[in-house]
Amino acid sequence: MTEESSAKRIGELLKQEMVNDPRFYFFSPDETTSNKFTAVYDVESRAWDLPIKEWDLPESPKGRIVEMLSENVLFSTMMGHLMNGEQAMMGSYESFFPIVASQLLQQIKFIKQSKSVPWRESLPAVNLLSTSVCWRQDHNGFTHQSPALISTLLSVPSDLVNCIFPADAVVAEEAFKFMLTSRDVVNFTTFDKNELPVYFDEQTAHNLFEGNGATIYEPLSDEEPDFVLAAAGDIATREAMEAVKILREDLPGLRIRLVIINALSYRAIGTTEHKMSREQFNKMFTTNRPIIAIFHGYPAALETIFEKYTDSWRLRVHGFSEEGSTTTPFEMLRKNASTRFDLAIDVAKALKFGELVEKYQKILEENHAHAIEFGEDLIK
Repeated sequence: MTEESSAKRIGELLKQEMVNDPRFYFFSPDETTSNKFTAVYDVESRAWDLPIKEWDLPESPKGRIVEMLSENVLFSTMMGHLMNGEQAMMGSYESFFPIVASQLLQQIKFIKQSKSVPWRESLPAVNLLSTSVCWRQDHNGFTHQSPALISTLLSVPSDLVNCIFPADAVVAEEAFKFMLTSRDVVNFTTFDKNELPVYFDEQTAHNLFEGNGATIYEPLSDEEPDFVLAAAGDIATREAMEAVKILREDLPGLRIRLVIINALSYRAIGTTEHKMSREQFNKMFTTNRPIIAIFHGYPAALETIFEKYTDSWRLRVHGFSEEGSTTTPFEMLRKNASTRFDLAIDVAKALKFGELVEKYQKILEENHAHAIEFGEDLIK
């Protein structure tokens, strides 16, 4: 299985869009390089009207890469550009996107009001690229770990927000295309900047945006499952897939279904235009099997959506529970009870296999001890 950085692929797509559309602007609070969108500098310069030093990146007064360490100013400037009917995107660290939450909520109100005015034309979507995520801020620590804007956006009672969680770089490319063609909506797309496995082909990735926001991952799924595992987010998806492999090895007779969730909107799985129905949910998640989910953000955000579809007794959601530190990647997952072994423990507990629970807990403890002593994970 190949590995690729979603952020690097999106950087190439931003570069291509800069070439295709001379009015396209990219906004970023001095994080274009650290978020690995660096390819845009191959074709465009940073907006800069002061003396240029020899160590600077490409800069000019006419540059269309706008960087300033003020998310509020950048967002306001981008909104002026979008209100003129021209495309733009903004990228930032996930933990600092909540700085523009109030501005985003006001923009959602504006979109809602503008739809009732017959003479107003539709506008390009507000497209936000959220990376440097909570699960991989091992060198910055607790201050850089916050998926709070996801919860805020999913709580707004409207059909004007899509929260997108590409499972891999191929799906991230389809997300980028979806964002560019969207109108009168906010798209908040979250992905890691490091290399992660690629699971999907282009057609399957495309279908995620034409369908109801989720898909059964057939290579790791059985018919008539005993348990349904679900994942939303690229790192979450990897952990869920590894959990299935662990369970298949230790419980070979167990029947499992793995569902990958690509998009969420207000009280729904799927985008605002393609929300999953109750009937579709029952077909994908069954009507009575336990659902063990792992979510990129705060568990309550996904729990609220699932409870729209089914009874809460079926559900156990793992995610970021505000346990942060400057630590190794797998340890961040362990601190938030969101590893592959935590998912497997849920299944083992439900089946009353105490020896397996002990086995998985011991593995987690061993990784913790190793990470503290050597600064690296045993489990990759």
